[in-house]
Amino acid sequence: MARVPAAVPHALAEVMNPIRNAPRILTRRYRDRRARRGRPAAATPELAARSHPWTRAAGLVAVVLLGAWLGLLVVGNVRAPVGPMNTTMTLRPSLAGGTKINVSPLGALQLDSHVAPVRLDVNVDQLDPARAQALVDHPERLSGLQDEVAQDVEHGTLDLAVRSCVAVVTGATALGLVVYRRPRRALAAGGLALTLLVASGGTAYATWNPDSVLEPKFSGLLSSAPSLVGNARSIVTEFDVYQKELARLVTNVTKLYDVTSTLPAYQPDPTTIRVLHVSDIHLNPASWKIIGSLVEQYKVNVIVDSGDTMDHGTAAENGFLDPVEDLGAPYVWVRGNHDSRGTQEYLKHLKNVHVLDDGHARTVAGLRFAGMGDPQYTPDRSKADGAEASQELAGARLASALRDQSAAGTPVDIAVAHEPSAAREVDGDVPLVLAGHIHHEDMEVMKYGTRLRVEGSTGGSGLRAVEGKYPDPIQASILYFDRDSRRLQAWDEIKLGGLGLTTAEVSRHLPKENQPGATPSPSAGSPSPSGTGPSPSGTRASPTAPGSPAPSTP
Repeated sequence: MARVPAAVPHALAEVMNPIRNAPRILTRRYRDRRARRGRPAAATPELAARSHPWTRAAGLVAVVLLGAWLGLLVVGNVRAPVGPMNTTMTLRPSLAGGTKINVSPLGALQLDSHVAPVRLDVNVDQLDPARAQALVDHPERLSGLQDEVAQDVEHGTLDLAVRSCVAVVTGATALGLVVYRRPRRALAAGGLALTLLVASGGTAYATWNPDSVLEPKFSGLLSSAPSLVGNARSIVTEFDVYQKELARLVTNVTKLYDVTSTLPAYQPDPTTIRVLHVSDIHLNPASWKIIGSLVEQYKVNVIVDSGDTMDHGTAAENGFLDPVEDLGAPYVWVRGNHDSRGTQEYLKHLKNVHVLDDGHARTVAGLRFAGMGDPQYTPDRSKADGAEASQELAGARLASALRDQSAAGTPVDIAVAHEPSAAREVDGDVPLVLAGHIHHEDMEVMKYGTRLRVEGSTGGSGLRAVEGKYPDPIQASILYFDRDSRRLQAWDEIKLGGLGLTTAEVSRHLPKENQPGATPSPSAGSPSPSGTGPSPSGTRASPTAPGSPAPSTP
């Protein structure tokens, strides 16, 4: 038998001992690591599998992107004046980059200003009347307006860049700390977020295209802007003409914002009930933004729509009505001759909507309303004969319902019908009746004292706007009611230029008995049947006070 050298077993022991002791060493290390983390070791040790480096990297990137987005969403915006406008600038993640300028409620402009994973959003909040009036009073300042705007944008974007860096780093670090619970990993997330933002900013700077302002993309009502003032290149080559047009535009918009401080004789107090009357929207999607803006600007308590919200009344059109829920005020609606019964049923299931029909009364925002849906449905041509007679019959049914309400001690303050021919049948049974249908405003006090208020088209007649030589204007009204007497005190007629036009007019009107210098009626304590019309004593308004412009009255 051959003898094995003594060195061989020693060498084998040197090799086998580490292998034999490996589980014990790994178990001890595992327990030590668990103990350091404050978690008791399991009775039967198990070796946790290490996650793949690419998985950890992907998780870190996800945390960084989500944290950076949350930071920008919470604090990453800057309010900055740009020329005569007050704006809010914001950075948003984007695959295409560029700049988006929102001019509510008119629409938006998109500029291919840069290529980077961030987009600059500029929201035009309001026009500053003081700065705008300074441009109107001194048109020569328009020559330097371009440099002033460029300087304002530069200062705003610099402030936005600093704030965005802070927002991105803070958001990514905070989320990293929540996810990893390690300061080192959280700081790594913040550093990576800052690196990505700086890289995005560098890419945007390197690809910046100042000529993008010459080729903007328009949306909303602004989509008609190129046909109105020509393309931006012609503006550059004919800047003298553009100066005059810009001055005129600024003047008109300044009137719109400044009108409430200059209107004479009537200043609504906080308790006044404000009703926004709209009609004949005819599927114009821009109407919702305009209505929402008016609700916010005038602090409207209730919206009344006197019909023809749709164009054909089909089920396919019902989705158009969904923004009604988010307008910020209750919505009182009656059916027009372009609205089907299906349209009416769809509206009944929307929140904040009160559908009026068959003379049934509803109290909304402190006022009592009753209405009658249009008996005609013209898109299917099913009821073309006897249209006028059917309108008068519907009006008579509404008048009967109004008299029943008065007899029950719950008189109606405002009646609503779509066609004026139906509305005329309630004369003497209600103080005020609202209507639409004819696509232009009208107002009259009828024979027995009821005031008939006909609204124009808040949709600018929809697709019909392009049928005539001139587009129909977009019209709406704000009606002011005394909360105690629930009687009309004044109304503002609002008229915006139709498709392709840039005019804005607001005019305030007063009933005769509310005009300055009007002599109170001997029976002032007992209002006439209309509540706003002339009393039996035949009171007439005296001339307005010196220095005050006389409000127009029908």
